[in-house]
Amino acid sequence: MVIPGEPSSFAGQRVVVTGAAGGIGAAIAAGFVARGASVVINDLDHDRLQRTAEEIGAVAFAGDAAGAEGVAALVAAADAELGGIDCWVANAGVGGPVGLQLDEPGWDLTWQVNTMAHVRAAQLLVPRWSQTGGGRFVVTASAAGLLTLLGGAAYSVTKHAAVAFAEWLQLTYAHRGISVHAICPQGVDTALFRSSEGREVMEAEGVLQPVQVADALFAAIESGQFFVLPHPQVADYYVTRATHPDKWLAGMNKLQQRSEA
Repeated sequence: MVIPGEPSSFAGQRVVVTGAAGGIGAAIAAGFVARGASVVINDLDHDRLQRTAEEIGAVAFAGDAAGAEGVAALVAAADAELGGIDCWVANAGVGGPVGLQLDEPGWDLTWQVNTMAHVRAAQLLVPRWSQTGGGRFVVTASAAGLLTLLGGAAYSVTKHAAVAFAEWLQLTYAHRGISVHAICPQGVDTALFRSSEGREVMEAEGVLQPVQVADALFAAIESGQFFVLPHPQVADYYVTRATHPDKWLAGMNKLQQRSEA
């Protein structure tokens, strides 16, 4: 329950966070634990996940959170551990650090993790939430899902799709008690960011720490906002992109040319 005007309290809430061995996922999970929730965290990195769980007071369940079988197994494990799920944070993601050179398996992996993982989790959770009074679905997308990441074709496309799916969930199920949030930061100090192309542009905008992204999420929950924009300037860029698309594309192309120089 969120009490207007007071810090978020999630006492009694049952939360799952994917991609939570470190980075943004771990910070979000720690924030939920600190606010009284019972939390299951998930990641492919078993050892690191277990250490994080012990540090923050969560329960670890290692494994895939993108494929149909993996998502179903995680939902079943969280149900068994927590007695149900009130909030799902679909945070796991992969980068697409190349453009047209990325092969078919690379495109498929990026699509499965960055987009279809959300769809599969929602298919299992949203229908029952609609019958039991509601739930919360959080998608860690990216500013690339509102704008575009230079160099990252598959990443940009799949993050756009993730934002679109989150929007669809919100407009379709809000009246049934489902709350949806799309987290869209620019540069955040994570392993994924440090390995990505185009990060020089984002570094100029300011690189945040994962805990700052988590704080932005909880602020958005308190205010009931769909978009979570830890970098506030993204909202202005989003408006410019929508209202002056040719100007926006020309400006981005200039940045691309500079990156190739």
